Amino acid sequence: MRTALWIGFCLLAAVAPSHASTAGAEYNIAKGLAPSVKDQSIAVLQPFYGNFRILGSKVYADDAQAKFSPIDYAVSWGLFARPDIARSISVNQYDRYLNWKIDKLPVPAQQAMQMVSNMHIIPANPDIAKQIQQVKRGDLVRLQGELVEIRDKDLQWTSSLSASDIGDGACELFRVSSIQWLEKQKI
Repeated sequence: MRTALWIGFCLLAAVAPSHASTAGAEYNIAKGLAPSVKDQSIAVLQPFYGNFRILGSKVYADDAQAKFSPIDYAVSWGLFARPDIARSISVNQYDRYLNWKIDKLPVPAQQAMQMVSNMHIIPANPDIAKQIQQVKRGDLVRLQGELVEIRDKDLQWTSSLSASDIGDGACELFRVSSIQWLEKQKI
């Protein structure tokens, strides 16, 4: 039996379309720098860390959220971070959404949905901004930082604070301050 599970987009407010002529300072946050544009802010909601198996990544440059999060990681943890399980998970990332499939669930579906997520990654400093681009499918990484809320003019983008939610608003908006590779490409 083929099982398909869906984890969704975290945007909770209306956003104006992005424009190619946007000033470079508006992208400070995506570069790991402090906000420097009026009405932009980052609020820390809670500390967050863990060991995550990278199932996929998607770079974004043209959506309104790219000013803050230049990349999304599809990740698994816990039992689903084991290489024998992680290699059987296929992912499709698009428009800040994640669809994932696995041929045979080793646990009940509700539990499985709590071990795979789409994380919108915000670098906490310029070094992390470079490092987050180096992560590859299969890597097991320890990420540390905070779950945050971003505000920018008409945008309010808030991280999920629960591992049990699914659908719109269920993703982590994760400002990463530390990344450590535990394994490289083992799936």
